[in-house]
Amino acid sequence: MTITKKLTKHGNSYALIIERPILDLLGIDDETMLQISTPDGTSIVITPLKNKALKRKFSSSLRKINKKYGRVLKNLAE
Repeated sequence: MTITKKLTKHGNSYALIIERPILDLLGIDDETMLQISTPDGTSIVITPLKNKALKRKFSSSLRKINKKYGRVLKNLAE
């Protein structure tokens, strides 16, 4: 399945809106952790994390990023 979408302005950032039928198909809700990767540097792959080990890995990576870049990210968001 291929869908063409345009980003939506959200504050100082941009958001990609994913419609409910796609979320339902993938079993994604507002509690689902998502892994975002750029395997080839030209595309984005978003994968729902269903596995506890992957959730721990994602959370660990997020903590490291926030520790290292938290202040910069906060400034960018303001």
